[in-house]
Amino acid sequence: MKKTLLAGAALSLVMTGSAWAEIVIATAGPMTGQYASFGAQMQAGAEQAVEDINAAGGVLGEQLRLVVGDDACDPRQAVAVANQFAGEGVVFVAGHFCSGSSIPASNVYADEEIIQISPASTNPAFTEERPGPGIFRTCGRDDQQGDVAGRFLAENFPDAKIAFIHDKTAYGKGLADATMAVYEAAGGTPALYEAYTAGEKDYTALVSKLKQEGIDVLYVGGYHTEAGLIMRQMREQGMDTILVSGDALVTDEYWAITGEAGEGTLMTFSPDPRKNEIAKPVVDKLLAAGRTAEGYALYTYASVQAWAQAVEAAGSTDFDAVVKALNEGTFQTVLGELEFNETGDVNLPGYVFYEWRDGKYDYLEQ
Repeated sequence: MKKTLLAGAALSLVMTGSAWAEIVIATAGPMTGQYASFGAQMQAGAEQAVEDINAAGGVLGEQLRLVVGDDACDPRQAVAVANQFAGEGVVFVAGHFCSGSSIPASNVYADEEIIQISPASTNPAFTEERPGPGIFRTCGRDDQQGDVAGRFLAENFPDAKIAFIHDKTAYGKGLADATMAVYEAAGGTPALYEAYTAGEKDYTALVSKLKQEGIDVLYVGGYHTEAGLIMRQMREQGMDTILVSGDALVTDEYWAITGEAGEGTLMTFSPDPRKNEIAKPVVDKLLAAGRTAEGYALYTYASVQAWAQAVEAAGSTDFDAVVKALNEGTFQTVLGELEFNETGDVNLPGYVFYEWRDGKYDYLEQ
């Protein structure tokens, strides 16, 4: 195995359990930057999972040590983090968040024989084109999400002028394209298809174009930061356009950006695991510890659970043995009972619609 270390990635160590932990695992995501709220969700879930597993005796009688890597949703930094994980002796990674980070990092993990289970990367290529057998995810895929969103748009807004925009990322463009394809297959005709640049603060030109085109519904393939700014700026220009997007809006920071302008925003996300009775004890512990339970916290927790159960079934942390156990096993997690198919995708329920109301997101009442 290659152990090439690349400098320049932000890497921090979080010790959970014994200082002499012998099994090193990791989580990685945007711990800093504009998408840091999602990194916080992942870190919260991973930390809680490690604490709970260690309190119950660890894995194979050994305590776990958690390493946290910051990729800032940057592909090059994600590869550097992955290489540093290899140098730390990490055997499993619950990460990354952005598909644009998970996909290049997966090449390192495959080469180094490190198990990777992403709780949040939804681009189909992550598993369909995976470079090795040890790549999995506990979340859904953009084509599944796009199927739900595309049909919803066609059925609920048959006479509306609908625009599709994306941020040019693997996640954003993939989601927008998948949704638009289903919408078109259902008989819809997009009024506009545009790309925008992530990280900007002023989307006046884009919003003015949307206003000029008389757009009734705007589908955004991208993250909460830009979607929130676009939504707010549409309202500032007097537009009553409905914004529809995906799972990257499952953070309270979206409302912090939009304020009341975010009222009525629609988005797709998996059924909220916080509402499952099986997850209640973990949710209570997360909240009691001052951690977040929203978004992808429980998906990260479940990723750690699945890996730990696979290791116990294999009787070893050996890569091939754990991959075999993950491929063949059924795992009891905070998301419910899950198993992985031949490409590493999960069998969990698909996507549903949510609506932002009064500063919170909840299931869309239909």
